[in-house]
Amino acid sequence: MVVTRTWAVALSGLDGTLVEVEADQSRQIPDFQIIGLPDKALGEAVQRVRNASENSGLTLPKRRLTVNLSPASLPKQGSGFDLAIAMAALATDGLMDPGSIATTAHIGELGLDGRLRPVPGVLPAVRAAARAGVEHVVVPWANRAEAELVAGVRVTGAVSLTDVARLHGAELPDGPDCEPVAAPEAAAEESRTYELADVIGQPEAVEALIIAAAGGHHLLMTGPPGAGKTMLAQRLPGILPALDDESALVAASIRSLSGQPVLRLDRTAPFEAPHHSASLAALVGGGSRVVRPGAIARATEGVLFLDEAGEYHAGTLDALRQPLETGSIVIHRAGFTASFPARFQLVLATNPCPCGNYGVRGAVCTCPPIAIRRYRSRLSGPLLDRVDIEVMMARVLVAHHEGAAAGVTTAQARDRVVAARDRAAYRLRDTPWTLNSAVSGSWLRLGPLAPEPIVRRSLDAALHRGSLTLRSYERILRVAWSIADLAGRDRLGVDEIGRALFLKKGVRS
Repeated sequence: MVVTRTWAVALSGLDGTLVEVEADQSRQIPDFQIIGLPDKALGEAVQRVRNASENSGLTLPKRRLTVNLSPASLPKQGSGFDLAIAMAALATDGLMDPGSIATTAHIGELGLDGRLRPVPGVLPAVRAAARAGVEHVVVPWANRAEAELVAGVRVTGAVSLTDVARLHGAELPDGPDCEPVAAPEAAAEESRTYELADVIGQPEAVEALIIAAAGGHHLLMTGPPGAGKTMLAQRLPGILPALDDESALVAASIRSLSGQPVLRLDRTAPFEAPHHSASLAALVGGGSRVVRPGAIARATEGVLFLDEAGEYHAGTLDALRQPLETGSIVIHRAGFTASFPARFQLVLATNPCPCGNYGVRGAVCTCPPIAIRRYRSRLSGPLLDRVDIEVMMARVLVAHHEGAAAGVTTAQARDRVVAARDRAAYRLRDTPWTLNSAVSGSWLRLGPLAPEPIVRRSLDAALHRGSLTLRSYERILRVAWSIADLAGRDRLGVDEIGRALFLKKGVRS
């Protein structure tokens, strides 16, 4: 007897590991077993493969079949292994070319009628197979467009198990054509770019938004209801540069893992805005058997907007602290861990008090002082220390409304942001960084472009007084460089340091 082999992919978060699926038949009591640490869904593949093969005119050997998933110590979840298991098992009888099967990765779930059903996570799985050197991947027809987004690998979209068997040399009688299983419809909205010029009467806040976009800085907006906080946050993705190939693939891979359809690479930065009642698991991701990415991961390469931040549970907000520092989120479960990227710009919006009228001219705040203090304490000091820019916003006055004809457009703001990022990338060309928000604090303070003592005097004084932490000190330097890049300057001056310090303490617009 010959042991036949093919390939599948096991996903752990966004990372994929190539799994060798090997099948062997022996002269024992007929049985079909899958070994190699499969989960319950994968263990049920035995019955799906049996029925799909029988209904496709492909009879499994009447012997004891053992399918091993190697490496055996790696946990494996989901129904995406069905096709690989079926191919390896059927090939033990010599129905197909074992060489063709051994050089192909198979991904897909089998229906009882033999048709291939789409599975989530095809894009990261195909990317993992391509990185491992696999040149040919077979996926369900509904996942074909998604898999073809990966360069350097030949993709075959198959409708049924019969199509895959013929692909590998099986001689089967022609049968009636079957309809491919369509991908489930999802409520995926088309990317929409909002016009920045629609924001009226908030010039300081608009400029702060552009500075945040230029350097990839985190932003906090505080103001009463109706001041335009949500409008500004929705317009941030539109002024960010278009995603490059790698960033667009990462964002699309996370959408694929979330079960959303992926038909093309979207070059617009993602925008995630979970409701303030969202749980910790909804924010960071979770699941008992199959871990799904949360809002933090789905915002990767884009913007995570938390409106009404004061209404979030304090523990939920504090879960952001580690991803903001490391750029990743790791979810631990019994027996395995799942890692997702978490490279996003955080935008927080909050009212000054529970009723929203504290400090608002012409309005009456009915909140007792203890309620105001409790509301503000929802945003902890360690979290605020990781925010680069803080903007205090007021409601728009009639005078502002009447003179708001010359607002900055989205196209103008994007051009400024792109030019500033190009300048930063050129300045940092001999370093591992390309964005101001990612630059090491020690390089900012002690590197070749560190500001002179007379330039950073106000910053040093704030640090000496204890009104700044060293982390805030470094973040202010990063914002100062973004201001300099927008202004086309090659060195930091007193004006850039002062402006960045003012932005950290709060802009009143």
